[in-house]
Amino acid sequence: MTSTASSPDTRPGQAPEDQRPSWQQRLRRFGYTAEPRSDVRERLVPPFVKPSPRLWQVLGLSPALAERITRWSGWGGPLLVTLMAGVMRFWHLGSPKAVIFDETYYAKDAWALVHRGFEVNWDKNANDLILSTNGHVTIPADAAYVVHPPVGKYVIGLGELMFGFNPFGWRFMTALLGTLSILMLCRIGRRLFRSTFLGCLAGGLMAVDGLQFVMSRTSLLDGVLMFFVLAAFGCLVIDRDRAREKLAAALPVGPDGLVRPDAYAAERTRLGWRPWRWLAGLCLGLAIGTKWNGLYILAAFCVMAVLWDAGSRKVAGARHPYTAVLKRDTGITFLATVPVAVVTYFVSWIGWILSPTDGTGGYFRNWAVTDGKGGNWTFLPDWVRSLWHYEHEVYKFHVGLSSPHTYMSNPWSWIVDGRPVSYFYESPSPGTDGCPANAGGKCAREVLAIGTPLLWWVACFAIAYVLWRWLFRRDWRAGAIACGIAAGYLPWFMYQERTIFFFYAVVFVPFLCLAVAMLLGAIVGPPGSSDTRRVAGATGAGVLVLLIAWNFIYFWPLYTGTAIPIDDWRSRMWLDTWV
Repeated sequence: MTSTASSPDTRPGQAPEDQRPSWQQRLRRFGYTAEPRSDVRERLVPPFVKPSPRLWQVLGLSPALAERITRWSGWGGPLLVTLMAGVMRFWHLGSPKAVIFDETYYAKDAWALVHRGFEVNWDKNANDLILSTNGHVTIPADAAYVVHPPVGKYVIGLGELMFGFNPFGWRFMTALLGTLSILMLCRIGRRLFRSTFLGCLAGGLMAVDGLQFVMSRTSLLDGVLMFFVLAAFGCLVIDRDRAREKLAAALPVGPDGLVRPDAYAAERTRLGWRPWRWLAGLCLGLAIGTKWNGLYILAAFCVMAVLWDAGSRKVAGARHPYTAVLKRDTGITFLATVPVAVVTYFVSWIGWILSPTDGTGGYFRNWAVTDGKGGNWTFLPDWVRSLWHYEHEVYKFHVGLSSPHTYMSNPWSWIVDGRPVSYFYESPSPGTDGCPANAGGKCAREVLAIGTPLLWWVACFAIAYVLWRWLFRRDWRAGAIACGIAAGYLPWFMYQERTIFFFYAVVFVPFLCLAVAMLLGAIVGPPGSSDTRRVAGATGAGVLVLLIAWNFIYFWPLYTGTAIPIDDWRSRMWLDTWV
């Protein structure tokens, strides 16, 4: 196991200097010099990029202080970005003091779930009564037919339990998860790019994305789904690093002190139970338990994880990496994801399962003992058959949903901010609801779910860049980002006739921000570039980031429901489809 003879990079009977392929030896007469062999450990576990010593010299910092700042920046930088994002998301979180857009469903369903264990039918005037009494209302008894699993509503309900049945309460958890997702993205980006700067840049870009900002301040399910998807992705990235560290530790060290690839170790090393992969399975189960499109993400992430394992073993020296993965990794990959996700999904229905079967419990809870009597599956528990019937009815609803809606959109338009969704709109008179007394006419007060336009338009080029990096440079980071975007975006093209909305795109916003950060990193220039190249690149990338930040500030009134004169509102309607 420790012999270098088993490595595919060596040939028995040859001296180390003669082990280059023959074509390299022939080229030596023309002045060709082969690249020095690199340590396989560095290929398996690349080191993190450190700031240039020139930076600390310019700032006048001592080497010891510079080292301390570098060490603490891994958490300090992400926490500063998160603090900024959190202040923005929690600022006047209870405004507008209204039930906006689909909060009319999820806020009330969440309140019923945390108290009854299942959703109920509310009166038509329930919204006004809830707002006027600060949530001191009686919960109805009749079960309601709902078409989304319960996890996201339980999450919203936690905020309501802590802060009351009011706008701040039902938006608290989405704001918290929206803020924590930025911390996660900073850390994921740092690990992905091996750069604290690029990680914080990705998180900072998401902090100033209008769609993620609005979804963080609204009690809808898609922001919760995005959090669990990003958490699962982060767990898989950490698992990849841990697995490669174990492979690197199992490889032999050559006489020159460098770690060499070894076929035996690469194909036979077991990587253990891999707890981060199990945690990823839990997060994916919670994602599916929030909205069913988490199933597509589960499938995509499982394929991505298998490809990562094969790539790791290939770098370590495996001659047959996919066979090795099939023997050593596939079982754990399957057990840690699919069964864990399925069990998590069913556990999320525990409130409905434990509700009475006498007609006073959850919707369809008594189906197995009433309309569902008989058949070939009576050996299964009643709750299993009733839940299966419920899920089947929900599936028929989703695939057949085609009711026209003012703000429905085709997924082709999402990537360019083609058709945002207006969650709330009022026209206050001068001197009321924040409208300036000297406005000269009525104001506009709107909450518009729209991505920061410049960020999304730059993301179009960033997607092209990561696809190029993946296809032609075989950059696994670009492939991972492309996988996240594709898993959250492409499935909707199968339902173009269905009633769908732009805000579904929030699920892949983190991956768009990673793509833009990767593009900006390329604009700045790779390590070793000349000073002129780096200065020009940093200037261009910096100007672009400042323009994106300015664009977010410019649209701030439309994200927060701030009253502005109608002419100012019109000046922000850059496209006719935004009205």
